[in-house]
Amino acid sequence: MDNGAFVGVENPVCMHHKDEEMVCSDLSVIMGSEIVAAPPTCPVNIGTECGDGNDSGEWKGEFFPGIPKIKYEGPSSKNPLAFKWYNANEEILGKKMKDWMRFSVAFWHTFRGTGGDPFGAPTKMWPWEDGTNSLSMAKRRMRANFEFLEKLGVDRWCFHDRDIAPDGNTLQESNSNLDEVVALAKELQGEKIRPLWGTAQLFMHPRYMHGGATSSDLGVYAYAAAQVKKAMEVTHYLGGENYVFWGGREGYQTLLNTDMERELDHMARFFEASVAYKKKIGFNGTLLIEPKPQEPTKHQYDWDAATAANFLRKYGLIDEFKLNIECNHATLSGHSCHHELETARINGLLGNIDANTGDPQIGWDTDQFLMDIGEATLVMLSVVRNGGLAPGGFNFDAKLRRESTDVEDLFIAHVAGMDTLARGLRNVAKLIEDGSLAKLVQKRYQSFDTELGAEVEAGKADFELLERKAMEWGEPEVLSAKQELAEMIFQSAL
Repeated sequence: MDNGAFVGVENPVCMHHKDEEMVCSDLSVIMGSEIVAAPPTCPVNIGTECGDGNDSGEWKGEFFPGIPKIKYEGPSSKNPLAFKWYNANEEILGKKMKDWMRFSVAFWHTFRGTGGDPFGAPTKMWPWEDGTNSLSMAKRRMRANFEFLEKLGVDRWCFHDRDIAPDGNTLQESNSNLDEVVALAKELQGEKIRPLWGTAQLFMHPRYMHGGATSSDLGVYAYAAAQVKKAMEVTHYLGGENYVFWGGREGYQTLLNTDMERELDHMARFFEASVAYKKKIGFNGTLLIEPKPQEPTKHQYDWDAATAANFLRKYGLIDEFKLNIECNHATLSGHSCHHELETARINGLLGNIDANTGDPQIGWDTDQFLMDIGEATLVMLSVVRNGGLAPGGFNFDAKLRRESTDVEDLFIAHVAGMDTLARGLRNVAKLIEDGSLAKLVQKRYQSFDTELGAEVEAGKADFELLERKAMEWGEPEVLSAKQELAEMIFQSAL
């Protein structure tokens, strides 16, 4: 998930500010390091000629004509609209591939991304878009979403509340808009498709400029709570399996005007209330926190997996939450994705993965589809060690490059991302079957596979005992770590 801010562009957009008259100004919205076009017409239901808002959202014919249902054709296939490595029902390491992966499509990047960025206007205007942010347009996008899922062969999706339904002039109107779109989504889902997770967008609107749960304004804190309450309700109603908290503005720009202790306490109280409400409505999904170090804030409070784990322990929430690890966020925090996944895993907190990557030459959250086979293999190594991700999975928090503007590119990107992770899983199976890497690691720590080593690991070896052994043994012989051999073994599986 991504940050948001308002910047000036050439296209005028009409907006309401509380009880003031409607004003039109040169604005658009950045969402996820890209300009997500505020429509060339006004937002929904503002009683002006800027948009009719009366259409039912129906669309004649297919949204993706000419795109067949994506099938598995194997590694020799040259068809860009076919899987080469992902064979959903093929069993690997005791599970079907689809059960290891639990893929989902991210509504915001797939259907709300425009290709804009801080330096350029949007480059994408999909055929079904009418240029409005109307309720009817929201319904049309939802229909496109489910056709996309069906053709891709994926039975999960994920969303922010304000991605799928337009903001209203009041909280009540926003809730009503959301209810109307969610009712359609419920109908289109049928018995097979479910949200992997839902969430509330607490970062784009100007009211959240100081944060939501950590805002210095009690009114904003209350509004954020109300928005999360509603988003959790609709996630539950749609059969969602998880609920995510991404605090893009839960942090600070400077400590000079910030009471960090108070803000952290407020965030903990917010999470406690979320847990209580989840239980009250009978929502059995997992609550997930998604760490990110910065952007849009200078410092985000859930900087990385270790920071988030420490926060949860401090406030007694460690048994109520897991983590949603995003690979691009990992690299922004100075870690590898594998490091963050392992940190979450060994703390019992690995719940879901945002499947994307960043560009090492660019210093922001680029949200690219993961195409690196080596990185995908390391990701799947953690997933296999974790025993899988259920009820979490992989969601493609990834967007087309600004220059990719064909409708078929949406499919090509997802096919490539799914194939890359599937290939990673196959490589992990090779590594496990070969056993050489596991043996190398076991040999490196074999001195602890002794009576004294067992006492150390059980916390029964005090300093007096260890001193006696050190004097008895003399200078230890330190063995090679064999890093190059480990890398050779790993590369051989790729």
